[in-house]
Amino acid sequence: MPVPTATASWHRLIRFLACEDNTVHLGEPVDPDLDVGAAFAEGNRVEAWVLDAEVPWDPRAVRTGEVRTVRELLSPVSAEMCGPIRATGLSYKDHAAELNLPHPLHPVLFFKPPTTLASPSEPIPIPPICQDSQMDYEVELALVLSRETRDVRPQDALDHVLGWTVANDLTARKWQGKCSQWGFCKGFDKFCPLGPCLVSPRLIPDPSVLALTTHLNATSMQSGSARKMIFSIPQIISFLSQGTTLPAGTVIITGTPPGIGDGRSPKVWLKDGDEVRCWISHGVGTLVNRIVYE
Repeated sequence: MPVPTATASWHRLIRFLACEDNTVHLGEPVDPDLDVGAAFAEGNRVEAWVLDAEVPWDPRAVRTGEVRTVRELLSPVSAEMCGPIRATGLSYKDHAAELNLPHPLHPVLFFKPPTTLASPSEPIPIPPICQDSQMDYEVELALVLSRETRDVRPQDALDHVLGWTVANDLTARKWQGKCSQWGFCKGFDKFCPLGPCLVSPRLIPDPSVLALTTHLNATSMQSGSARKMIFSIPQIISFLSQGTTLPAGTVIITGTPPGIGDGRSPKVWLKDGDEVRCWISHGVGTLVNRIVYE
């Protein structure tokens, strides 16, 4: 795989299976303002310029001049590209308030295995062990690293970000309460849908401006602002990189704002057939997935 030496040329990257050749491509939406995830979920035609690159962090990526039609939207990085997903919890001041929890002194870290990665518009299979009316949603700002990162200072951390995207940190609350670690309750197959677009920091240099929402079957459930994070994105990246090598392609998800099902009265749980839409502003777009009991 290419070793990155500079920032790639694209602004909004998608990974997709094309109708014309049944091949997986990296590309840029032809319409630069299109909410790709919402458009695809609604059955609209989505076209993309093909990029000459194998991985999103290839700095030599350029348009080939070809346009392809999206047959299937894929996560911006594959499980093989990203490896273990780094995740932080209890990251928002107003989310801590809804749970009556004190602010942590340091970012709270857990891992989601690569097998949790799922694509936009992909049904999310809920295994029998989680079909107990305690499945929850969590919209989160996700980032992908552009290069190997270790011991980076907060003031330099954003230079290591390839782009911003949306994640849904699906959680089986029953098992979160029964296990001391979060890896089991959040680590089931397909429990981290990711996408649709990876947006360059050239378009969004300051991630604190981003707004996040979740809609469950068209009902608004979460509405938050990255300005209310307890730890800034640079602080999170720096902390996770201390003494730890984070390869290019690493995905970091950064916690959820208030409005989760577990924080409501009465509580709201995901059911078989539910549609979850997680959205982030400034062109990042909408991640759409349907819950399907196995």
